[in-house]
Amino acid sequence: MTRTSFNAGWAVRPKVSLFAEFDGPVSPPQPVTLPHDALIGLPRSADSAQGSHAGYSPDGTFEYSKTFEVPEDYRGKRVSLEFQGVYRDAMVFVNGDFAGQRPFGYSTFTIRLDPFLKYGQENTIRVDARVHQDSRWYSGAGIYRDTFLTVTETVHLAPSGVRISTPDITAGRAVVDVATTVENEGLSTATVTVGTELYDGDGAVVAVGSAPVTLKAGSTAVVRQRLYVTEPLLWGLERPHLYSARTELRDELEVLQADSTTFGIRSLQLDPFNGLQINGETVKLRGACIHHDNGILGAATIARADERRVQLLKEAGFNSIRSAHNPVSQAMLDACDKHGMLVMDETFDVWTEGKSAFDYSLSFPEWWERDVEAMVAKDFNHPSVVLYSIGNEIPETGSGLGSGWGRQIAEKIRSMDSTRYTTNGINGFVSVIADAAAMMKEAGAGNDSQGVNAMMKEAGAGNDSQGVNAMMSGAGEAMGRISASPLVSERTAESHAAVDVAGINYGDGRYVMDRELFPNRIIVGTETFPDRIDVLWKLVEENPHVIGDYTWTGWDYLGEAGIGRVQYTDGTDGKPALGAPYPWLLAWCGDIDITGYRRPASYYRETVFGLRHEPYIAVQRPQNYAREHGMGPWTWTDCISSWSWDVAEGSPVRVEVYSDADEVELLLNGSAVGRAPAGAAHRFRAHFELTYEPGELVAVGYINGVEQARTTLRTATGAIHLTAGADRTELVADHSDLSYLAIEFRDASGTLASNVEHSVTVTVQGAGVLQGLGSARPDTEELYTSKSHTSFDGRVLAVVRPTAQGEITVHVSADGFEPVTVSLTATAPKTSEKRAGVTVPA
Repeated sequence: MTRTSFNAGWAVRPKVSLFAEFDGPVSPPQPVTLPHDALIGLPRSADSAQGSHAGYSPDGTFEYSKTFEVPEDYRGKRVSLEFQGVYRDAMVFVNGDFAGQRPFGYSTFTIRLDPFLKYGQENTIRVDARVHQDSRWYSGAGIYRDTFLTVTETVHLAPSGVRISTPDITAGRAVVDVATTVENEGLSTATVTVGTELYDGDGAVVAVGSAPVTLKAGSTAVVRQRLYVTEPLLWGLERPHLYSARTELRDELEVLQADSTTFGIRSLQLDPFNGLQINGETVKLRGACIHHDNGILGAATIARADERRVQLLKEAGFNSIRSAHNPVSQAMLDACDKHGMLVMDETFDVWTEGKSAFDYSLSFPEWWERDVEAMVAKDFNHPSVVLYSIGNEIPETGSGLGSGWGRQIAEKIRSMDSTRYTTNGINGFVSVIADAAAMMKEAGAGNDSQGVNAMMKEAGAGNDSQGVNAMMSGAGEAMGRISASPLVSERTAESHAAVDVAGINYGDGRYVMDRELFPNRIIVGTETFPDRIDVLWKLVEENPHVIGDYTWTGWDYLGEAGIGRVQYTDGTDGKPALGAPYPWLLAWCGDIDITGYRRPASYYRETVFGLRHEPYIAVQRPQNYAREHGMGPWTWTDCISSWSWDVAEGSPVRVEVYSDADEVELLLNGSAVGRAPAGAAHRFRAHFELTYEPGELVAVGYINGVEQARTTLRTATGAIHLTAGADRTELVADHSDLSYLAIEFRDASGTLASNVEHSVTVTVQGAGVLQGLGSARPDTEELYTSKSHTSFDGRVLAVVRPTAQGEITVHVSADGFEPVTVSLTATAPKTSEKRAGVTVPA
């Protein structure tokens, strides 16, 4: 048996019909290495049919193809190709013949190749994918996740055929239940042995077992083994110990197949008195909703990109992610296992009621069950996964018959995996949306249903000024009141009862009241406004039946352009609307921007979580001081942590300091600006008005009159230098590794010159390519696939991907600055298998 990456050697071009081939020249195929996003390098336009939802990206149909040699010794074997994600409506052809399809853009699926192959010669795979008004965010397009070619004997392990659970754990030993599914696609009865060896993180064998199984031709059997690990090391948030299982399928003569599975030993309990417990200890979920794109890489799910996101989210204080609103990648699950990040994996954004003109609702009735099966099969062995979400803001949840769909999905999950819990991200407003317009009017949040619909991004944000005015005047609070209404209590009761945990979007008004109305109900804030984390986290901490909070969003993303922006109403920001005008591209509502830098909201959240005690200084951009503006429910103030500004001395400036101290003092160049209260009683914020003067700005936090900690901002002075530094200089020459280069403008002392906006050019020589180049600017027209990009707040990010073993040289230049060179090295992958930090003998 072999399982090898199938990512190399592909080509892509715009898809044209057979007849169009005769009408004139067509675009030639361009070579690509998967994972690949066919959309990220295409020009955007204001008249895009995708609109602000997809960041004004185009739609399109794309054709991927690959020619490969099939050896004669594959004859008589089972050959299959695994796609971990193709967006969208994938149609797969082998040597010109239809071999399979998958409408959903986020499911792993496998195509049998052997019925179509020509042995001892070249064969061609073709995959068609399309995107067209089918998503409420930037989806990307094409084969954007990994592919693998698998060759087995006729008697073999089923795909995802090894499922490991740990149902019984004590201090002295853990029971490891290994269920192995074996298939016999041969023509005669076969007897084989399933052998299992368990390894700890150091590669030492900790348990061994085997069991014979006899299968008739065409039959399938599940072989169960109970193995025992003494003195187990448990998987947890701070110590994510991992084990691996090596499974061998043997007949009397040889090993037919060998496979390796990473798993963790940990227990889960759930009740309204202790909340969610992992290994017997209550855990409150400090959650981040995230989309699937990787910022300047687009939708391409390159493993290192997903791992870096997990690492940075954890460093920012999060301990859990919610995959909004689709199943998460295998690469991110591996990273969450390795780094101790919990996962709520979500199935769908739509069921039968569509939210976009041509979305998955058209395929849901026929395909939902297979897509749920794919998600659970992908997740089962990952200890990081603790919750399955069956949907996001589904209108059907307010209907008795509609909630029946949710019950079917939840029961399907339970039939496949009884070890985890289910939830559903229900927005009470959306569940009663037919009645919501009148209720919003009574709440004083708008004048018409258009305003309500515009306010609600999940309900299909519009472009009218009534919507933004409603939003600006506190419609978020009115929506909360609707979610807490008796109508919502009644209409959503059946949907909440179908799952283990009541997921509530933007409805924290229910948290306390539901303790009385539904005493057995356990709640999680599946989606919440970022500006309310101080209020929300207090509710989470004070109510044991509320197990956590997931902010919208932990990481900024492509599409839903501008929902988190400050809207300046002086006529320069276009017509007021929830969705921003072109050239806006980013949602601009993440704690962390698309390049991986933490925004001020992230430090505020860390303070509220009790994880940070050093004051954080955020300066509102002084050039916008006098501009009239509005703030939406996903908006943070227009500020950064900098004291380098291109404004005249004496210009007025607003400064925010986030602190858990009782009081904060602000000093400018040694002189006191003033003192202001902070801490929980004042929403962890202190506000100051002052005038700009270059130099040193210091914030000092006091508790009971005693200094707790201080923070300093300095103005960048003197000569400014171009700098570049790689997060990793030693890379693995495969398709999953990347190096991230932080390119910045700094003075001689290292202070960031955030006021520098300058075009930066990056070229790569040797065994690598420039995979992406860009900044966090939310409204750029520049492409991330270009070799030049303009800095934003003094920064640009370059991403380099190795293509072979050898040296990689990265040249960074900007007119008027001394260029910088960074050296990287790409080496061959190790011969032993390494996954999620566990090395297993090959």
